[in-house]
Amino acid sequence: MLLNMPLFISKQKNQQWYVDLPLLLPVIALMSIGFIMVSSASFSFGDHRLGDELFFFKRHLAYLAMGLVTLMICFFIPSEFWFKYARFWMLIAIVLLILVLVPGIGREVNGSRRWLSFAGLTLQVSELAKVATVVFLAAYLKQYRSTLVSGWQHFLKLMAVIGLLTILLISEPDFGSVVVLVGTFMAMLFLGGARLREYGLVIAIAGMTLWWLKDAAPYRVARLTTFLDPWSDQFDSGYQLTQSLIAFGRGEWFGVGLGQSVQKMLYLPEAHTDFVFAIFAEEFGFIGVIFLIGLYCLIVIRIFGLSRVAIAQHSWYAAFVLIGFGLLISGQTFINLGVNAGLLPTKGLTLPFVSYGGSSLLVCCAMIGMMLRFGHELNQFELTNRRPIYES
Repeated sequence: MLLNMPLFISKQKNQQWYVDLPLLLPVIALMSIGFIMVSSASFSFGDHRLGDELFFFKRHLAYLAMGLVTLMICFFIPSEFWFKYARFWMLIAIVLLILVLVPGIGREVNGSRRWLSFAGLTLQVSELAKVATVVFLAAYLKQYRSTLVSGWQHFLKLMAVIGLLTILLISEPDFGSVVVLVGTFMAMLFLGGARLREYGLVIAIAGMTLWWLKDAAPYRVARLTTFLDPWSDQFDSGYQLTQSLIAFGRGEWFGVGLGQSVQKMLYLPEAHTDFVFAIFAEEFGFIGVIFLIGLYCLIVIRIFGLSRVAIAQHSWYAAFVLIGFGLLISGQTFINLGVNAGLLPTKGLTLPFVSYGGSSLLVCCAMIGMMLRFGHELNQFELTNRRPIYES
């Protein structure tokens, strides 16, 4: 049974809306933690770089407000809308990934061209591409899951799509997004019924490609060697990781206290974005880390629980989207936590719902809104025993 509560009742249609609290409450908790940690971790950086210690506090507050509005909008949009225009979203994502590479249009920061700027805001296109890919692949698998195992035709089409996305993302470069996106894509394809012969061949090619890519740019090799022994070059390529590990060590069991971090005082680069988890570990310690990881576990478990309900109801599009979003959130979270703790090579990936970054927060809120909508529709199916329109 779905654990929902009525949100409100429409007087015109006497329709009862449901919100999935087991999914929503941990998300709100993470967003609250993120607001506190971004504020705490960015005071020194904002004052030093911009002369305004509240700069990131105010911007993140605005992003939170926009994120909540985005969540509510996506909740009230029927899921059949995303299914109907799945190919259109994929086309838009590819066009934006191409535009970001055009000089004068794409914004370059630290040698990477990943952003589009407009109206004083920046948009990281790879975040939108992740959602568009899941929406597109879910629709494709729903339509052709019965014929996917009959030959190479559909499989090669999908490989062409992910190949194009990979080339565009590497050109930025955004190797972290490539890992998350390709991993999610291949996992969904496997669950969608791809034959092991074709699947194994693609996995082998992808593995060789990744092995080649690590040597294609000197900084990737440096990140790998630094990851293996950061203390060997602690004042150069290993600086960021060693400062992160120092933050973990200072946190001990219960942390040094909110706002008492030393590493955020311009010692740890990107303390309010990619490495906000290290500051959280320093200020709240091992107990706080376990609590934070527990919130992510609750979210992922609930998402996959909803996907099981969708499978039981034969709502295949809902099931594939839920699985894809669950893989995106869990994969990106795992990589960010691993990088902060020195368990994985450095990647430029934010911590969902917690790190500073408008694009990441808005996209994550959009995914949650869409999943809450699926939860509502699955609940309506249980109550009325009717299939959604797009499943007929």
